[in-house]
Amino acid sequence: MATYHLKTPLTDEDISKLHVGDIVYVSGIVVTARDSAHRRMIEYHRENKPLPIDLRGGIIYHCGPVVRRRGDRWEVIAAGPTTSTRMEIYEADVIEKYGVKMIIGKGGMGPKTTEACRRFKAVYTVFTGGAGALAANSIKEVLGVEWLDLGVPEALWIFRVKDFGPLLVVIDSYGENLMSHVMEESRRRRDTVLKWLMENIPPPHH
Repeated sequence: MATYHLKTPLTDEDISKLHVGDIVYVSGIVVTARDSAHRRMIEYHRENKPLPIDLRGGIIYHCGPVVRRRGDRWEVIAAGPTTSTRMEIYEADVIEKYGVKMIIGKGGMGPKTTEACRRFKAVYTVFTGGAGALAANSIKEVLGVEWLDLGVPEALWIFRVKDFGPLLVVIDSYGENLMSHVMEESRRRRDTVLKWLMENIPPPHH
């Protein structure tokens, strides 16, 4: 397990260094996007419309931040991750079409995202759930917000961050998915325990 400090825009070389289990801290630009924003990204691509921000080499954070307005500026109060599995139906296309290099979320993602990370050199990382205030400390500035018509949690929030993390690499660009390994190991242990129980506990007497 290694620790890396990376800056956006991320390159293929940056991504190639990372393996499941590694820890990453990122600095630069991070863009939040949840279900509605992902859906709109796919619609924009289908309609040949440009996104309001260039995501090539960029980072998408599955997050609906808690923000407040201070004069003409936005202040982030909390920015914890939201569950990533809801974005599984969109993420592979977003990675492919827009050149996204890193996804941040929580809870893991599935085979479509894993394959997209392998094919297009990207990674999926997780940030600690319940640490929204910690995340907010790494957000140095709100550079802008797009698609506010979707609602504050669903909008594209554009943050400038410094040493945002720690982020655990869960899916790397080599097709490894840490969550899959954990589930497989859990099933293997369960099967071992069940087999032992079947062999060692006598049947009930009637």
